[in-house]
Amino acid sequence: MKKMIGLITLGAAVAILSLPAAAKNLLTDLDPMIQDQCTQENKDAWYATFRETFKTEQQPKAYEAAKKYLTACSAEDTDITKYLKKWVGVYEKEVRKVRLTQLIYNDKKYPEAYALGKEILTDEPDNLKVLLDLGANGYLVAPAKNAALNADAISYAKKAIQLLESGKTVENWQPFSGKDEALAYLNYTIGYMALEQDPSAALSSLIKAAQFESALKKSPYTYAYIAGAYEAGPYAKQSDAYKSTYQGKDETPESKLALANINQLIDRMIDAYARAVAAAGTDTKYEAKKKEWMESLRTWYKYRHNESDAGMNDMVISILTKPLPPEPTPLTTLPASAPAATPASTSGSTSTSGAVSEKSAAPSSNAPATSAPSPAKPSATPSKPKPKPRKNH
Repeated sequence: MKKMIGLITLGAAVAILSLPAAAKNLLTDLDPMIQDQCTQENKDAWYATFRETFKTEQQPKAYEAAKKYLTACSAEDTDITKYLKKWVGVYEKEVRKVRLTQLIYNDKKYPEAYALGKEILTDEPDNLKVLLDLGANGYLVAPAKNAALNADAISYAKKAIQLLESGKTVENWQPFSGKDEALAYLNYTIGYMALEQDPSAALSSLIKAAQFESALKKSPYTYAYIAGAYEAGPYAKQSDAYKSTYQGKDETPESKLALANINQLIDRMIDAYARAVAAAGTDTKYEAKKKEWMESLRTWYKYRHNESDAGMNDMVISILTKPLPPEPTPLTTLPASAPAATPASTSGSTSTSGAVSEKSAAPSSNAPATSAPSPAKPSATPSKPKPKPRKNH
């Protein structure tokens, strides 16, 4: 009996993966009339069917036979009923995981998937595969405008990253190619979901997402969101501080240092917008957005290059061959090449963000929209980033 019980997990875990169509109907109630059929003949037939199928691809048939046995003979407490109860329990838990995969990757019913995921994680809080499937696809729940779902998505993504970084792994990475691609999407979820509320916090996660080899590294949206996070986060904060502290006053070493730090951020924005434009290429599905990104790129580039866009197109052509720069380290001393900053006059132009250069105020912010991508079937060349497809999904 102990040897037989030891085979349950193997049989359920292997064969259950072949049940995408049947998974929806496995947990339906059996006919109450079965309760009156606990005869030895029926028990022998049900158990024989179970024994023939419980380690094969016909496990739904084994499950049905076991449920009939247990329903009809619910008053019995034998080695067989104990064995069947344990097997059924394991099987039903495995079916939930199959159903979760179907809800995420086939049906795209994210609220239902997150409800089922929470149920599974209550029993198995460190189930990395479940955390991966929920966390790496978390950015797709954003259109639901559900704060609780958003919080769960971020929580699952962070927990999955923690487990991966501690050395835990999974047997089957699908639909991801491996650990690196999974980490890319987990970080992307965290960064993407934080864009509107805390763009500064979103920045580090988005930059991490772009470091790994995945579709995200090739997606123009990744870089547009990085540019937008810089612009709406640290740039907006530092330029507002500059405006309130130094605008309209004589230039000082402190004001020049503040401006140099702001210009570091602008240079990162220029880099990210250039990458978005380059990654968009000639693909028509990016045409409208590419125009917006190019407009932002040109505006910021000219601000940093004496109102000239000379060299900008050459930069775009080569930008994707260069490493994505990290967030800038705040300067504590004034660099030798730091520009002078003259006080803004009452008639001088200022932006909504308020940074001032030696020539004029910085251009007005034109951060990209941060509305969530519409859920769609995973694609190898997505219009917006999403996991690549794999077989059996």
